[in-house]
Amino acid sequence: MEVAVNLELKTLHVKQDIIYHNTSNDSLDSIVLNDWNNAFSDKNTPLALRFSDEFYKGFHLAKPEERGNTTVLDLTDTQFMALEWQRTIENPDFIVIKLKNKLAPNSKIDLHLTYISKIPSDKFTHYGYTQNGGMALRNWFLSPARYENHSFIKYHNLNLDDIANAVTDYELEIKVPNQYSITTDLDSVSKNTSSQTFSSYIFSGSKRTDFNLFIEKQNTFNSYNNGELEVVSNLKNKRLNEIQKAIIINRVITFANDFIGKYPHKKITVSQADYDRNPFYGLNQLPSFISPFTDEFMFEITFLKTYLNNYLQYSLRLDPRKDNWIYDGIQIYTMMKFMEENHMDQKMLGRLSEMKLFKSYNITNLTFNEQYSYYYMLMARKNLDQPLGDPKNTLIKFNEQIASKYRAGLSLSYLDDYLNHNIVPESVQEFYNLNKTQQVNRYDFENILTQKSPKKIDWFFETIIGSREIIDYKFDDVSRTKDSIRFSIKNKTDIFVPIPVYGLKKNNIVFKQWIEPKSNDSVYVFERKNADKIVLNYDNEVPEYNQRNNWKSLKSLVITNRPIKFNFAKDLEDPYYNQILYVPTVAYNYYDGIAPGIRFHNKTILDKPFTFDINPSYSIKAGTFSSSSAFSLNHYYRDSRLYNIRYSISQNYFHYAPDATYFRLNPMVQFRIREEDFRDNRKQFIIARQVIVNREASEYITDNSSPNYSVFNLRYLNTKTELINHFSFMTDVQFSGDFGKLAGEIEYRRLFENNRKLNVRLFAGAFLYNRTNSDYFSFGLDRPTDYLFDYNFYGRSESTGFFSQQYVMAEGGFKSMIEPRYANQWMTTLNTSYSIWNWIEAYGDLGFTKNKQQSEHFVYDSGIRLNLVQDYFELYLPVYSNNGWEISQPKYNEKLRFVITLSPKTLVNLFTRKWF
Repeated sequence: MEVAVNLELKTLHVKQDIIYHNTSNDSLDSIVLNDWNNAFSDKNTPLALRFSDEFYKGFHLAKPEERGNTTVLDLTDTQFMALEWQRTIENPDFIVIKLKNKLAPNSKIDLHLTYISKIPSDKFTHYGYTQNGGMALRNWFLSPARYENHSFIKYHNLNLDDIANAVTDYELEIKVPNQYSITTDLDSVSKNTSSQTFSSYIFSGSKRTDFNLFIEKQNTFNSYNNGELEVVSNLKNKRLNEIQKAIIINRVITFANDFIGKYPHKKITVSQADYDRNPFYGLNQLPSFISPFTDEFMFEITFLKTYLNNYLQYSLRLDPRKDNWIYDGIQIYTMMKFMEENHMDQKMLGRLSEMKLFKSYNITNLTFNEQYSYYYMLMARKNLDQPLGDPKNTLIKFNEQIASKYRAGLSLSYLDDYLNHNIVPESVQEFYNLNKTQQVNRYDFENILTQKSPKKIDWFFETIIGSREIIDYKFDDVSRTKDSIRFSIKNKTDIFVPIPVYGLKKNNIVFKQWIEPKSNDSVYVFERKNADKIVLNYDNEVPEYNQRNNWKSLKSLVITNRPIKFNFAKDLEDPYYNQILYVPTVAYNYYDGIAPGIRFHNKTILDKPFTFDINPSYSIKAGTFSSSSAFSLNHYYRDSRLYNIRYSISQNYFHYAPDATYFRLNPMVQFRIREEDFRDNRKQFIIARQVIVNREASEYITDNSSPNYSVFNLRYLNTKTELINHFSFMTDVQFSGDFGKLAGEIEYRRLFENNRKLNVRLFAGAFLYNRTNSDYFSFGLDRPTDYLFDYNFYGRSESTGFFSQQYVMAEGGFKSMIEPRYANQWMTTLNTSYSIWNWIEAYGDLGFTKNKQQSEHFVYDSGIRLNLVQDYFELYLPVYSNNGWEISQPKYNEKLRFVITLSPKTLVNLFTRKWF
């Protein structure tokens, strides 16, 4: 390639010659070139849709000049005859070249290309043109796709770092302005600075699948050479000097060479951009000034992770999408072994574990390596884990970047511990060496492991790698004598894999033995060795679903198998205790005022089947006690679209008026349904509940309705949401002694290519029967009465003043207060809004209401919506409605409506939805 860099236009002008050697046994009538830079060309590419699916707004809202593309100017063959090529709208990130004559096996053809690569901004993927005027380049040129199993691998760029390039020899001549420098992992051949304006560099590389290239005005990279490999890095750590960094880098290189094998190239780059794309989650969330780890350790772990990632990406010739578990497994397994050798005593939270304040927390007592199983278990307990062997593009984001990576490493560690003959490290080295001589796949790795193992390990590939089956053992019948222990093992999931049994005396291990259960009636007898406790999977070698049922005390008198432990705020699950967590709370509504309280619950970071949450509080304004509580039981179905049934009962006791309280009891069953494709954002819910309400009488409320009532509610919700499109459908049926009603709601949101947003909502509701004599149970045009106490109204009984202006998008959904405000027969409304500029929107509502003994009434309103955070912080300014020109009427400030959500959990969902 001859490349001329235009940093002002953010373009690369490329003249490229490809000598394509057909090393397959097939005759080729076409050749495929990866064009991943063109994935940034518009808002409808597979990459853009992936961004939308993960709620990343940056790409859709970007300016056209911030996106990238590839403009092909010329493409000819050996005789410089023009070749036909195709790049479709559906496949914008690869080019199919039609050959005039078939290319026979072991034959070659010369391809000559001229094109312009417009480089995108680095804000999308951390690669691209940078804010300081340089470029961090990856996948920017046209590269031959990998050919395997009689076809080319045609993968879309989905921001997964898994381009499937053929193994290639490179020669690169690149020209940049004199004041810029170039850093790359290709080998330097020459540098020519004779021109007054441009410098010309020549680089080469052999048998590579890709390379990195960085263009900078101020060179931030330093070179470290240990005699065998040159490492060029700009990882940030201002507190370490170059000698300290060199020692750490040499330790990592030496370990990787000894543990995996020698890196096949002379040079490797380890950049901050690489780390920012694949950080060590947990560490990357902490600002340096409060980090519980030393500067040396922080640099070492960030360098280790990034180095191993690049080391494996640029040396393994696997299919990086289909065989991604091997990349992840070797990387994390190597990191675990490195930590065992160099930082055996390092804790998950570093120096925090040494502070007396945190000694009682399980999270501070975990070793650094133990955190991997918790990240995996986070998804398993949510029933969101996926098979390790699944292709990378099918994984949801948290699995792709965290949980599946960690489980892959844990799985190799599990197999290593079980075989106990150094078989896994030797297999990794043998596979790595085989990879140097031929194109390999996952089955080569599996065959090596199988052949070296003295035991049958089919279960490992079938269950641990190829399925999402969960493992959960517990002790069944346990008896003991002074010298022996007799027990049986119960398998709660019928998935039989090896598991270790430990004997402990005063928490010190006195024996460890692997068993291989084949059925639930197997009986084992072990020598006791003075053990006072037996534990399954004590060191968490096996990725087990539930460790809370893994141990039995052998003492004569046991009051409880798990004593109660109180912890402040939050903690990881401790399998050896019943944890009760407590935290101060502050609630607010207009009648109770500020209500400080204390919350007791058992919700650790990992989900549990049974949870409780009890929150007593004291209402300062009312001078009385108030409370809320909830108890729920989850039942997960692993192999069904109906993946969760939740049984729950909740209670609330607060003021609903200045002089009156309400008590609500809400037993409920919720059915949750998902698509077979876990990445599909469609979710369905079926909710059946009985809402029982007892209200004190109030002098301020004269609604003539029964103060005590019970309503049966059946609801179905079907929603699919992403950045560009949102669609939801809801039906709701309610029955009580005095009324029955049916309602439905359809909502659609669309973000257009011009960044305008359209919201449309249609609501329709009708009474099946209505024997009430007030509007308390009627449909609300601009504000529901909320007789089921579902919404967080701060002043639910207010008809005037600030709190009466709180807006909830429910039922009629109007913003103006138009008489009649309620409908006791039927109501249908249409709510719309359209963005004018940024977060400023115009809204309009129209509909019909029908009350008994009255004719239908047509209603409408319009105004301006300040949509600062959708559904969480909004302001409505009415302009024109049935009331006339509201903006010119007196006391206009009393007509404004607002949406404010103070619940931290609700706001957190905005940031976590991209992961799950």
